[in-house]
Amino acid sequence: MKVIPVKTSRQMRSFINLPYQLYENNPLWVPPLRLEQKRLFTADNNVLLRKSPFRFYLVMDGRSCLGRAAVFIDLDYNAHWGENVGFFGSFECVEQHHVASALLGECEAWLKQRDIHVFRGPINFESQNWGLICEGFDSLPRIMAPFNPPYYNDLLLNCGFVKVKDLQAFGVHVADYQIPERFERHRDRLCRKYQLRIRPIRMNALVEDVRILLELNNRSVVGNWGVAPVSLDEAEMIARSLKDIIRPELVLIIEAKGIPIAFLIVLPEIFNALHGLRGRLFPFGLFKLMSRLKKINEFRFWALGIVPEYQRRGIDSLLYLTAYDILQGQDVYVEANYILEDNFAMKDAVIKLGMKKVRTYRVYEKDMHIEA
Repeated sequence: MKVIPVKTSRQMRSFINLPYQLYENNPLWVPPLRLEQKRLFTADNNVLLRKSPFRFYLVMDGRSCLGRAAVFIDLDYNAHWGENVGFFGSFECVEQHHVASALLGECEAWLKQRDIHVFRGPINFESQNWGLICEGFDSLPRIMAPFNPPYYNDLLLNCGFVKVKDLQAFGVHVADYQIPERFERHRDRLCRKYQLRIRPIRMNALVEDVRILLELNNRSVVGNWGVAPVSLDEAEMIARSLKDIIRPELVLIIEAKGIPIAFLIVLPEIFNALHGLRGRLFPFGLFKLMSRLKKINEFRFWALGIVPEYQRRGIDSLLYLTAYDILQGQDVYVEANYILEDNFAMKDAVIKLGMKKVRTYRVYEKDMHIEA
């Protein structure tokens, strides 16, 4: 058994193919599109790879691949927070402690050579795809979110990692929730008081609205744990990856006196449409996917932001209520995913809207000054 850096196209194929092998017999797993996975790990298509030092590693035993991980340094994140942190992601491994130990040990050595001594993850190369599931293993994969077996948490703990932050998901069937009349009155008062207008994203002015969303996001997340400002290149990359699946009526912008102050992005759970395609669009997968996209009945409240001067005024509930109105009468399920474990205001808002906690993702950290 040996740990090797990915240098050849054949090794990259092994890196990409490993989860398809490990989860082949998992009845819940839905293979992501292989074409998108190839793009994810190519610097030409991924802004984070272009701007960050990184290395991909494989654990090989003869021709068998036993594990994989990416290790990288997000220079923009460290500059923003004044930290000196290295990250790992795309972690997959057989249920063998010595394999995980060798793999993550190689990642640690790479970081130490660059004078990094705090190791955090999993932080994956998709936007906001963080952590490992540690509670709630009974659902299909979620768009831009981790999927893993329970033993991955044990592998990290045995390698000396500790919990640094939990991210929680809350869900509800819309048909099971009736918006209370007092919420409707509150909505009307808010709109009158602050002269609010709620509008969907404009597909015929997408570039302008992406820039508006970017500014709102960066203003709203100041001080949020683990989050650094998103660059225009990153925002455009995310927009390109999502533009074919978003429903414009579910990407909402709130304006106060004509000035944008808040937004909500609700994404369809595309994994529902990928079931049975085996990760391939051709020869027949594309036709199946296009027909299924119109029938998706699960959605994710993926991103919500409110500029600081309008926070804690009920604007978050207003956005949720508007999305509920759009989805009301349909047999759909929605999740708010993720909410930081200590973001009590946001958790209170979704609980008041009938949501219940359905899943927890955990981010781990290791101080490499301390020997495990």
